[in-house]
Amino acid sequence: MTLATTLRALHVPGTPVVLPNAWDAASARMVEAAGFPAVATSSFATATILGYDDGEAAPIDDVLAAAARIARAVSVPVTIDFERGYRLAPAELVERFAATGAAGLNLEDSEPSTGELIDAGRQADFLAAIRAAAGTDLVINARVDTFLRQAGPPAEQLQTAIDRGTRYLAAGADCVYPIAAADPEAIRRLTKELPGPVNISYGQGTNSLADLATLGAARITFGPMLQRHLYSKLATDVLPALASGQNPFTA
Repeated sequence: MTLATTLRALHVPGTPVVLPNAWDAASARMVEAAGFPAVATSSFATATILGYDDGEAAPIDDVLAAAARIARAVSVPVTIDFERGYRLAPAELVERFAATGAAGLNLEDSEPSTGELIDAGRQADFLAAIRAAAGTDLVINARVDTFLRQAGPPAEQLQTAIDRGTRYLAAGADCVYPIAAADPEAIRRLTKELPGPVNISYGQGTNSLADLATLGAARITFGPMLQRHLYSKLATDVLPALASGQNPFTA
């Protein structure tokens, strides 16, 4: 089995694969050591350690090199948050991405610099071209940004997410990621009406892992939440204690 086949098989509605998002080789190794069957990344968290803002501000060569380091560091499949694709044409995207050794990627359907939703037909064509170039050797997680971008009232956001996600699955995506969907009834509708696996973000834990499994999620991710938690601890507790001459490493 290829790493992509292994990763694809982990997406089971009601028995979701839980993917804590790493940002470098060390955090990826921690995820693997904790027993998780795959590693996901967060574009925000990766951009942070590269010294850039999120939103495709980091140079593509740096992003691909970071992905390769993470993929080399672990034996489990790695899926990369690849934002909008860094303006690469599909064939070049697949060729350069395959060289990293990662098994999957996220691709979002809004413009990082403006937040504007991409035309759904154009995005479906983009995904179809990537699928054609990659064959089965890449797990495509198609992000749907209607909730994140608050595209209309809640009912419209939900229906648009279902419509877009259905088109993306038909175009060859393996999973749909309606990022920022949090209302349990909205999640239930998404998992029932989308004809494929659904990735739900954990957010701030409004819905527990068990809740999200019951609602039909096939994949649960955390975005930059883990990095933010650790760095916040460092910034608010550890470094101020050291600056004041205290020892922050004792109970």
